[in-house]
Order: sequence, then structure tokens, then C-alpha cells
Amino acid sequence: MTDRHHLLVHGSTFAAVGDGGDISGVRGGNSPAGLFVRDARHLSRWQLTVDGAVPETLTPVADGDTARCVLVPRGGRQEPPAHTLFREQAVADGVFVESLRVTSNRPVPTTVRVAVTADADFTDQFELRSDHRTYAKTGAVRSRQILDDGVEFGYRRGEWRSCTTVTAEPPPDGVEETGTGARRLVWTLDLEPHGSAELALRVAARPHGAAQDPAVPASPAAVNDRLLAVEGEFMEGVAFPTGWPELATACARGLSDLAALQVPATGPDGEDLRVPAAGAPWFLTLLGRDALLTSLFALPYRPRLAAATLPALAATQASEVDTRSVAQPGKIVHEVRHGELAHFGQVPYGRYYGSVDATPLFLVLLGAYVEHTGDVALAQRLQPHARAAIGWMLDHGGLTSRGYLVYRADEGGLANQNWKDSPGAICSADGSRATGPVMAAGAQGYAYDALRRTAHLARTVWDDEVYAALLEQAAGDLRDRFQRDFWMEDHAFPALALDGEGRQVDALASDAGHLLWSGLLDKEYGELVGRRLLEPDFFSGWGVRTLAADQAAYHPMSYHRGSVWPHDNALITLGLARYGLHDEARTVAHALVDAATATGHRLPEVLAGYGRDTHPEPVPYPHACVRESRSAATPLALLTAVGGA
Repeated sequence: MTDRHHLLVHGSTFAAVGDGGDISGVRGGNSPAGLFVRDARHLSRWQLTVDGAVPETLTPVADGDTARCVLVPRGGRQEPPAHTLFREQAVADGVFVESLRVTSNRPVPTTVRVAVTADADFTDQFELRSDHRTYAKTGAVRSRQILDDGVEFGYRRGEWRSCTTVTAEPPPDGVEETGTGARRLVWTLDLEPHGSAELALRVAARPHGAAQDPAVPASPAAVNDRLLAVEGEFMEGVAFPTGWPELATACARGLSDLAALQVPATGPDGEDLRVPAAGAPWFLTLLGRDALLTSLFALPYRPRLAAATLPALAATQASEVDTRSVAQPGKIVHEVRHGELAHFGQVPYGRYYGSVDATPLFLVLLGAYVEHTGDVALAQRLQPHARAAIGWMLDHGGLTSRGYLVYRADEGGLANQNWKDSPGAICSADGSRATGPVMAAGAQGYAYDALRRTAHLARTVWDDEVYAALLEQAAGDLRDRFQRDFWMEDHAFPALALDGEGRQVDALASDAGHLLWSGLLDKEYGELVGRRLLEPDFFSGWGVRTLAADQAAYHPMSYHRGSVWPHDNALITLGLARYGLHDEARTVAHALVDAATATGHRLPEVLAGYGRDTHPEPVPYPHACVRESRSAATPLALLTAVGGA
């Protein structure tokens, strides 16, 4: 990462540490520094000093589930270091653990003074974003309590309560005030000639609403063993392609990341579930669209993701109108947050429904899950939720009144509510933004697929032929309307969207590939679109750009106007294969696998749109999630689309 933060992720917990294992607590940058649990920073400072000085990093932290680094006192060539420090860190659910070993390099007894300065500011993650917003927190009180073996930091604001406990073995010789609110744990270590001493430090977070204190592992090694066991079980039974080792490695890396990105959720009957979080660092929570697409990509290999995601989203499905959260009956949630600002209504994302496409994708996943697994029991159980989702698409969603799924900009939340949800992402070729209610092309494809798949469930599982026929008719009508209203004859390509006046938003965009995945286009149109996406202005050599590069709106470092998104390309590849364009599908798949190979076999959330012909290494997008569930599942989608070719 550009600001040299290294992410340790497990469930709803992540830590971002520097090269030497420290947490500075400095705000800003692409990644927030600290230990975060359920959207709050439970450790904002964690800084090591030895004999009063910050040691020099000899071997920096490398990417991995455990952070390891080697440190020495600062000195010159003529002054070899008196001792070496070996630091190892890991996270588990609600926990950060560190093992610090100090080894003397001298042949005589040595005394070393080690100190760790710790603080917990309990800042909400939304306060750390680079949008310069501030939030009043009237009545907030922080506290510090010295313990026999460490210190406990507390925070309260009204009914909101959080705490972070720092303990050590052996206990510190003292806990000192610093004048800043932080506390300094100090040890005086007497080392034998070439001897060593080890400190075990443990940080346990208890966020508001936690039912119990987290179980604290004994050491980073114990955490690593647990993570390896979870990853191994998650990958068990998946047949990786033997003829394409790079794809096999990317699939394994993706499954490993998916194992770490599982966060707790609750089903309709209160059952405990674990579902894929969207990504770290900013979205380590349930996002409807992301969890649904991740589960769809992984469905042939890990159907249990879908089996958890579907009831978790059913449990949060809206049942009434709430304009602040953009909720409407039957709508599937876009984002769930657990932090302080969401709790007090200072951000609308506690349960936020600003998504036009999560609801049809819920139906697509339900139909695909039953088709793949034969598990009709889940389809029966979720029948009321599926019918409510169809009701939303037809009623509030706009299919009946406008002929298409439609969204309106939400002043307090998201202006765009399809997958390209950044401001200005839905634009014309000249860069001008769509005005009024928006009918995004990709969402119409999802709606078409949702209607058809739900019709099949109605006929084969729910025994409702009348309902099935109604949905099939609605799907057919949508297909006819779409090809009439969205198709741009001059470009032989569909528009990105229709604006509030029904005018075509004429940017040439990758969303057209989603229409192939959904099967919305006739075969002739689909083949034209598929081949167009592989022309040089669209295809960068690392994947298909979100916007074709010969348009004024294009920018290679824009979030949605010229970048390359792995999950977007996964949908395109599946769509190309669906329309029989297998050579084109293999071309996109090989480009993505090459990008993964060049980035440690892990696909980031998004890459810059620079072409491979002038940039032989993929250029990173500066604010991308390093671990993102849709990108982690992308290699599995490629395997489905092209096999081991």
C-alpha cells in the first residue's frame, strides 16, 4: 500500500500497522491506522521504544496473515546493535496479540528498558475518511484504568459503551502517563550474555453491544494456527485447474481471503451466520450487492456462502418506507453498519437501502442456489422474502410505472445506487452527469434474470403457475423494451443508462458486459457487444475498462470512469462464455490472471486503466481495498467461465 500500512484481517476485526509494527494513529492516507472492530478504532496508538528511542526497522512487515518484523537500535557501522528485537503480531475476532522477543548481542549482562505506548480513541471509521466531515459527539467521555497487568481504556456517550483492555505477560513494571491520554507500559529487562526475554502483549476489544469478552489466543502463533485451519477447511475439496497453475494459485489465494473475510450476521429466526464482508479496510461489513456477487461467483465451489448470505439479507429486508435510509417494503439492504455514528443516526448506514440492484441480485442468487444445490427447503423458507422482493421491483422499484428499475439520488447518502456508485459515474461520453431519476442498464439485466429465475421457482418449488406466467411475461416485456430504448444504433452498443427524461446516457461502458451475464440481449446484439468490449479502447491488457478510453469522460485513475475492476470483468467473462464467445472470454480471463500473478496472486478491488502496452505492470488504484470479497471470488468465476484453459 502506498502509505505503508499492512492489513491483518480476521472476521469483523482488522489492524493496520506500519513497517515496524507500530500504530501511529495519524489520520488521513489511503488506509486508517489502528485496530478496528465493528467500525470503531479500539487501538489508535501502539508504539515501541527501547531505551527511550524508536528502533530502526531492519526487516519490515511483509504481506501475510501474521505481521513479522526485525528491529534494532539506531546506530552506525562502527557501533553494532547491542540487541535485536523480533516482533510478531496477529488479529483474531476482537483481539490483537503481539509477541516481542529481545535478544542481546553482547557477551556480558545487559539491561534494556522496553516501553509500549498505547491509546484507544474509539473513533468511528466514518470520521477517518478523507471527505473532511466532522461529527458532534456531545457528552462523550474517555477513561483509563490501571490494571495489575496493564491498562483498560473506556469510552461512553449516552447509552453507548466501549472498552479496550491491554494486558501483558510478564506484567509491566509500571504504567506511566504521557500527558496525551495515552499510557506507557514499561519493562526493565535484565538479559544474560546473548540471552533473550519475551513479552506477550494482548489487546481485547469490547465494542458496544458485545455479548461477552472475546477469547484471547495465547500468541500470534496460536492465531496463525487457527487461521490456517480455517483456510484449509475453506479450501478443502475444491479442484483447482492443473493445466493453468497461475489460475489455480489465484483461486487458492482468493479462497484464503474469503475465509478471513467472513463476518457475523443473523438469520430470520435469530440463527448465527457468517457472511462475506465487502472488503478491508473500509468495508469490513455486510454489503448486499457485494455479498451476493461474491456468493454467486463462489456458488459452484462454496455454496455455503450463498446459504448464509440469503437468510442474512432476508433478515434485514425492509418492511416499511423510511426516507432517511431509502427503505421500501421488500427492498434488500445495501449496507449494514455497527458503529457509534450509525447508532446515533449521524450517518444513515446503520441499515441503508440505497441500492437499485441488491434486490434483483438476491433473487438471482436464490434461483441459482436452488438450481445448483437442489436445496428447495431454502427456497420454501424464503418464499415470502422472494415475493416481497418481486413486489418491490414491480412497485417501488419502478418496473410497472417506469418500465425499468429506477433510482433517485439520495442527498444524505449515495447519488448513484448501482454498482458504479461514485458521484459522476453515470455519465455521457462527454462526462456530463445524468439528471433526474436514473435507469441504469446493468440493473435491468439483473431484473430480467431475477424475474425468469423466480418464475422457475414459482413453477417448480412453490407450485404457483399463475405467478410464474406473470413473471415470465414481465421478463419478456422488459427485454423487448430494453432493446428498443437502450440500444444505440450509431454505436451498435447499449447506453449506460436512461436519464429522467428517458434520454440515452451515451457513454460506452463495461456495464454492457453485465447484460451478457444476465442474458438480456438477443444473440446478435450480444455478440456485437462482446466483441466490442475486446477492442483496444475498452481492453487495457489487464482487463476491460469501466469506460472506453476514446471518450472525454475517460480517466485511467477514476474510480468508475476508466479503471479496471476484477469483479466487473468476472461478470463480463461469464457473459462472454454464455454467448459462445469463448476466445474473448479466455482473453479477459488470462489478462486478469496475469494481473493477479503480478500482484502477489491477489486481485485488488480495482486497478488503474493504463494499458499493458505502455505499462508492463498493472498500476494500482490508490484507494482500493486490498482484500475485497468480490475480487477474491473473481478467479473462481473465471474458472467457471473458461475452465483451466
